[in-house]
Amino acid sequence: MNAPGKLAALTLTALLTVTACGGGDAAPAAKGPQPLRMSIWTSNEAHLKLFKEIAAEYRKSHPQVGEITFDPIPFENYTTTLTTQIAGGNPPDLAWILENSAPDFVGSGALVPLKSKIEKADELVPAATRLWERDGELYAYPFSTSPFGVFINTDLVKAAGQKTPRELIKAGQWDWEHANEINKAVAAKGKNGLTILNFDYKAWDNLATIWQGWGAKAWSDDGGTCQFNAPEMVEAMTFVHKAIFTDKSMPGPGTAVDFFSGDTTMAVAQISRAAMLKDATFKWDLVPLPAGPKGKYAVMGQAGIGVLKKSPRAEQATDFLAYFANAANSAKLAAYFPPARSSLLNADTMAKTSPMLNSDQLQEVVIDGIEKGVVKPSHTGQAELAQTARAALDPLWKPDADVKAVLDGVCAKIQPLLGG
Repeated sequence: MNAPGKLAALTLTALLTVTACGGGDAAPAAKGPQPLRMSIWTSNEAHLKLFKEIAAEYRKSHPQVGEITFDPIPFENYTTTLTTQIAGGNPPDLAWILENSAPDFVGSGALVPLKSKIEKADELVPAATRLWERDGELYAYPFSTSPFGVFINTDLVKAAGQKTPRELIKAGQWDWEHANEINKAVAAKGKNGLTILNFDYKAWDNLATIWQGWGAKAWSDDGGTCQFNAPEMVEAMTFVHKAIFTDKSMPGPGTAVDFFSGDTTMAVAQISRAAMLKDATFKWDLVPLPAGPKGKYAVMGQAGIGVLKKSPRAEQATDFLAYFANAANSAKLAAYFPPARSSLLNADTMAKTSPMLNSDQLQEVVIDGIEKGVVKPSHTGQAELAQTARAALDPLWKPDADVKAVLDGVCAKIQPLLGG
């Protein structure tokens, strides 16, 4: 781990705890309309246009609020940059929070409690709020709860003489064994099989989209015990290793592939990627993650919006968040960010916000995924954990790797960081 990365990893929890204890800075009350700033990681013009429209409507009835700005920060450095802003005494009033840093923000007490402020909070799906809760209180609004599915290039599947995943679903045979056979067949004809977007042999937590099917976990539910070397994880990672180096059904390390250009059969990704298929030159489908030995499952990525206690305008920021997340605005935001509200989780509503997906795709991947899914692994001190686990997993990505020995090594490295 480089020095800046290690510093950010080691100081996040401690920094947030100090921030929470410190409260807002003591300063004379400012006069006139007060601005608000929300840190976000999207710079998408359509997203920003919608955010600004919501903010403008809010300000019409709240003259005490000045300009509301949305401050995009690149995803790759998002948490580090946010941490730097907090440490420098320039925290945003509101911030998007990644699922992997949620335990640090929620557990530290750095965020303002929201449950009593959120309109119709009882309709938020429990699976979507679990990561953002502590002792019955809600500390961030899960505005984007995005399940992973598998995008399929059906042209490549048929060219390899294989049944499509949709046909396998109808036959009750959509599982990792059958998916791997399809990808082997396609790879044998010179194309690529399965890719996991954003994994790139670095972001290991994206492999939860596979290992969850074996009932595997990175650590115990209480976060205290490493489970990388548990039998379920060894079996799951053995499957992955075999797919890469024996079956050639997954592109190996260093291989650049792009599902959206048509050279890859399957891509595990979140549903927002469907927009990239608007001008696709091949026929495609979106299906749920294949079943594993432990049955069907779903995995979600997630983001919440929280109000920092350190903000001198925390009360007004909380009021704006309540407005931003109310039922009416949640319906608007659902055009880009899958909602956590049960009232919006139906095929009719989702079809209006996701016109590229049909009713089967929406029900199987989005609605069922949000209602039943688990969020990718997260833990206090996740930044350092992620770096340490990534380095310890590097030996796995070699043809002759001893899977169990490598995973034993992962636990040896991260167990001290888990607090056990």
